[in-house]
Amino acid sequence: MQHIPLGRTDLRVSEYCLGTMTFGTQTDEAEAHRQLDMARDAGINFLDAAEMYPVNPISPETAGLTEEIVGRWIAARNARDMIVATKITGAGSNAIPGGPAISPARMREAVDASLRRLQTDTLHIYQLHWPNRGSYHFRQHWTFDPSGQDRAAVVAHMHEILHCAQELIAAGKIRHLALSNETAWGTAMWLRLAEEAGLPRVASIQNEYSLLCRHFDTDLGELSVHEGVPLLAFSPLAVGLLTGKYAGDVTPDGSRRERSPKLGGRLTPRVFEAVSAYLGVAARHGIDPVHMALAFTRSRPFQTLPILGATTAAQLEHQLPGVALTLDAAVLEDIDQMHRIHPMPY
Repeated sequence: MQHIPLGRTDLRVSEYCLGTMTFGTQTDEAEAHRQLDMARDAGINFLDAAEMYPVNPISPETAGLTEEIVGRWIAARNARDMIVATKITGAGSNAIPGGPAISPARMREAVDASLRRLQTDTLHIYQLHWPNRGSYHFRQHWTFDPSGQDRAAVVAHMHEILHCAQELIAAGKIRHLALSNETAWGTAMWLRLAEEAGLPRVASIQNEYSLLCRHFDTDLGELSVHEGVPLLAFSPLAVGLLTGKYAGDVTPDGSRRERSPKLGGRLTPRVFEAVSAYLGVAARHGIDPVHMALAFTRSRPFQTLPILGATTAAQLEHQLPGVALTLDAAVLEDIDQMHRIHPMPY
């Protein structure tokens, strides 16, 4: 597992990050610690969490449990070498009572709570889980309408958060501010305001990205290249669709679909045809479809670090051998053709 610079930061991280969002619901603590051990043994030094995790379901009763599980592992293994990323919950979530918007006061409280749960002194990457103004992610692109946004209020809020981040960095509580579920305009504005005022620069952006979800390819891809803001790609296996386990419109026992029947809006009349097409590409080239899907995300012209997500240690064991795979030109050409035929399956 190679370790690479994360964008323009001083951090060196593994090419793949380990996601933890099921730790505490679908994945119990013992199984979670097995996955963390496996990832570390494979050379992964980068973990992603969030204060609202675990998911499936999201609830105020379990919010913070994932960070607690990871924190107990860090303490038990003295794993202070791990690069830890986590997130403050955005406005409107039922995970935090009242669904508060992100604000400086809320951010200070959330950082301190995450530090306690993770049993660490510093959060290397602190991400805004989604912007207060909303965005087009999580299938909201179909009805996205930014015309009601108050630009002056959005910019004032960004200034406040950047000043708060500067304070938290000076206190040693976080190393870098980062984004998640952001847009090209939003990311560009965060960068512009930071540069103009000498405030902390956002380090990365965590958005959904996979063979089935390629919103990042155009405007955000260009921004990522020119501004050195890497993509932390969540759901690179499209919540399991690209493994083929749901092929035939089935629902395996214990799967995410059992808890979320529509997979967060990803099940559409087009999706299984697209999945079949990519499974066919993998079969023609003699590649495991899981490994192909992961390697594809690493092939992009912008820096992309896929976030591995596994409910079980067996699933993670299946994924890890694929981290060294590089797709050749013939495979990438076939993938490109399938993308043109199935450009936006959900």
